[in-house]
Amino acid sequence: MFHAEYSRVKLLEKLPLDRLLDVEHSNDPLISRALSAAMTIHDTYQAIIATPLGRIGILMAGTAVRELDYLPADVLEQPPTDAATAGVVGQLEAYFRNPRHPFTMPLAPAGTAFQQRVWEALRNIPPGTALTYGELARQLDTAARAVGGACRNNPLPILIPCHRVVGRQGLGGYAGAVTGDPLGIKRWLLRHEGALP
Repeated sequence: MFHAEYSRVKLLEKLPLDRLLDVEHSNDPLISRALSAAMTIHDTYQAIIATPLGRIGILMAGTAVRELDYLPADVLEQPPTDAATAGVVGQLEAYFRNPRHPFTMPLAPAGTAFQQRVWEALRNIPPGTALTYGELARQLDTAARAVGGACRNNPLPILIPCHRVVGRQGLGGYAGAVTGDPLGIKRWLLRHEGALP
């Protein structure tokens, strides 16, 4: 795609969805492409919120949270589509103001029985506390790598606080990464909760 064309698509993608729908030139392929990209993202989530970590998409299963996804910074915010999602947004906003705020919404993460067991143990680690993968593995009578695998597959970061599990000699990984932005997110969350200086 030519630079000018690419710039126009990026500009169009930043328009609110309702403005894109109002554009008169609906037969313009660039507008169609931008509209398709915007609708795909916004049709997926019941809300997209701005946080200190960037945009987060919230995917619900009825009244329970099924997934939280970190999204690109240029994705537009989307207000909650229902009362249950509005409650989740409110609890996340409260957490970002006060890391001791408890999460009380129902969760519905999809995972194996073992992953569910690890995720439940993660929910019992209080804010401001960090365990190593080995320490959590000993509590669960399993291997540290298995705990790391369950953390990597956690569909509800923050709500199921896998960031509170660290390596013996460093942060370990976050969301399957050992470098880059995901580790910056883990570091931010641990500092926010007082587990890192």
